[in-house]
Amino acid sequence: MTIYRGILLAGGAGTRLHPTTRAVSKQLLPVYDKPLIYYPLSVLMLAGIREVLLISAPDQEASFRKLLGSGEQWGISIQYTRQPSPDGIAQAIRIGAKFIGDANTALALGDNILYGQGLHAALCEATSKDDGATVFAYPVRDPRPYGVVEFGKDDNVVGLCEKPEATSSRYAIPGFYFYDEHVVDIVNNLSPSPRGELEITDVNLEYLRRGKLRVARLGRGCAWMDAGGPEAMLQAANFVQAIEQRQGLKIACLEEVAYRKGFIDRVQLEQLASVHGGEYGRYLRNIEVR
Repeated sequence: MTIYRGILLAGGAGTRLHPTTRAVSKQLLPVYDKPLIYYPLSVLMLAGIREVLLISAPDQEASFRKLLGSGEQWGISIQYTRQPSPDGIAQAIRIGAKFIGDANTALALGDNILYGQGLHAALCEATSKDDGATVFAYPVRDPRPYGVVEFGKDDNVVGLCEKPEATSSRYAIPGFYFYDEHVVDIVNNLSPSPRGELEITDVNLEYLRRGKLRVARLGRGCAWMDAGGPEAMLQAANFVQAIEQRQGLKIACLEEVAYRKGFIDRVQLEQLASVHGGEYGRYLRNIEVR
């Protein structure tokens, strides 16, 4: 069985959300009814990952520990370390190398939200692979702020580019990446880009060069949001509110994910429900038996 450990990158200065993020990490800000960090953490849990390393800015680690604890309450293990300075997404692999060990790695960005039909199956497919790398491709109106994947005539991947000034592709790469045990060596051999960062696109390009990069397209049934700025945070909150109020089901409810994945049992779920007051606690108490 392939073992994946998860890295959750929640560092950075959050400058797009200043002045709010001068006092608190953006990943601790609410997106409707729960902290932003719950959303990517729930994706890792949906993928079946139960060992997670959270990487934060040095002055924010205590706040994340207070919010998430050891993860034991959800049947997972959360460890913590710090990113001294925001020097690129791929830096998370270098920081977490000892945690990764000889396991495979799922890297999630702490400000990304992924939700929708077929997501669970796509995640399980990614973590079923022993070798190579898997990333997702999501169509957006303007892919220029992101890493972009270009497809050829036979839907083969022909190129990747980080924040291109112009591109014919509409497919951006969301902030969820799945790598085999070779990723640590690949990152250790990277040089900083002209931006002075260790680019995750360079990691993906190396897997592409080796013929080991899989790209799974996410269709209309999925929603991906990069909640890094004020407009995006508002859009994400409105989206979550609309879905939850319409369906009566919560997005990124860690207690429910843990229960439905079998990480905790019904007794443990009811104990967690007793901790929470208000509508969130009522929701936990009314979750249907699996």
